[in-house]
Amino acid sequence: MVGICSYAGYVPRLRLNRMTIFSAMGWLNPAIIMNAAGDKAVANNDEDSITMAVAAGRKCLDYYDPSHLGAVYFASTTAPFKERQNANIVAGALAAEENIRTADFGGSVKSGTAALLSALEFVAAGSGEKAITCAADCRMGRVSSVQEMVFGDGGAAIMVGKDNIIASYLGSYSVSCDFVDHLRGAESKYDRQWEERWIRDLGYEKIIPQVIEGLCKKHNLQTSDFARIIYPCYYGGARKKINRRLGLDPSQVQDELMMDAGDTGSAHPLLMLAKALEDASPGDKLLMVSYGNGCDALYFEVTEEISSYQNRTRVSDSIKTQSELTNYLQYLTWRNMLPVDLGMRGEEDRPTRWSLAWRNRKALLSMEGTRCLECGTQQYPPQRVCVNPDCGALDRMEPVVISNKGGIITSFTSDMLAATSNPPAIYGNIDFNGGGRCLMDFTDCTLDDLQVGKSVEFSFRIKYVDPKRDTTFYFWKAVPSVEVSDNA
Repeated sequence: MVGICSYAGYVPRLRLNRMTIFSAMGWLNPAIIMNAAGDKAVANNDEDSITMAVAAGRKCLDYYDPSHLGAVYFASTTAPFKERQNANIVAGALAAEENIRTADFGGSVKSGTAALLSALEFVAAGSGEKAITCAADCRMGRVSSVQEMVFGDGGAAIMVGKDNIIASYLGSYSVSCDFVDHLRGAESKYDRQWEERWIRDLGYEKIIPQVIEGLCKKHNLQTSDFARIIYPCYYGGARKKINRRLGLDPSQVQDELMMDAGDTGSAHPLLMLAKALEDASPGDKLLMVSYGNGCDALYFEVTEEISSYQNRTRVSDSIKTQSELTNYLQYLTWRNMLPVDLGMRGEEDRPTRWSLAWRNRKALLSMEGTRCLECGTQQYPPQRVCVNPDCGALDRMEPVVISNKGGIITSFTSDMLAATSNPPAIYGNIDFNGGGRCLMDFTDCTLDDLQVGKSVEFSFRIKYVDPKRDTTFYFWKAVPSVEVSDNA
């Protein structure tokens, strides 16, 4: 039997209240007040679809050895590279082995479930022990558009296998059609949508019931057999019509996180599934539906193993860990929708030396260091000679991944002269747990959040962007540890 072994969601820390957008742009399009309730999740200036997918994937791999992965799939409609496999960057950051299968999925916000189905089929065919699907999106709508209001940033990850299954995969049903409601061309930055009645009446209200009814007929089920039915649809009226047509009790329908995050595109059905699994009980049947140029419907049944997930990091924790982004212009600057002057330092040329990046790929992507086999000294970056003055052993090293170890702040400072769209730049020295020290940038914090001796975790982020060559370079940054209260 094949099924879900682990799951996780990632919602960025920053939230932009939709009324903040309306207050700034309602004069141009008063109709967006209809979508002004709640918050949208906003990726930080050093986050994108890859970093959010990695964040979800790392949580998903808690208590698992990434060397057991046979495949890493990445789903997104906002992948930063067209010709450089994004999934390889994700796999490297997850510290997966290189003798695995990787693939990018895109072209539709249905790509998250397409990747998950491929992962399930990969394991079912015996091609590998485990496979992980990481999905994330950072979609953009034009200023004052409905899309700007409803789109949110986020990621999700689902790992599948044959052992320790928490939700068995029991079947699927798909509908694929060139129904164009949303469109973004190869050179377009912003989502473009057709008339809302078209999207609502002939899209959501027709295609979603079609795929749910198709799955029920295929597997001889009734909608009442499911404890949770999970589907994306940010039109409240359309959701009510779909529920009535299918005879769904409101308690069956999973909340779609619009008030806390927004529509996270390719990641959204997987993120909603991860949220549903938090509250699931053994024996619950779950039906997850994606939507985008058709639909995929996947049918799962929760097992007794779900009890082992009660103390793990949850989507709810990611939602609770939040900070308000009060400046709408800051959001526009981060998305390059508002050009700003970063000074002469911002004009510095930053070419990536790919041969050097290749030689140091494990140190850069998975933050791999070394541990001396003679004296046990841990060191980063990787060394051939042990840095312990009492040892000095040559070529007696074993690799060790440091990105999951955390560390302690030993010094920090802020820099208002650095070229950054989120001043001040904050950086300092970090002592790694287990040994080693490195100068690192801090992120997701202010100067007031830092103090010497405070613990930090590491997050895979954008180090810099080279606009001249349309290249993004990634590395790890330090994030002060945050405790999430159950009452938050």
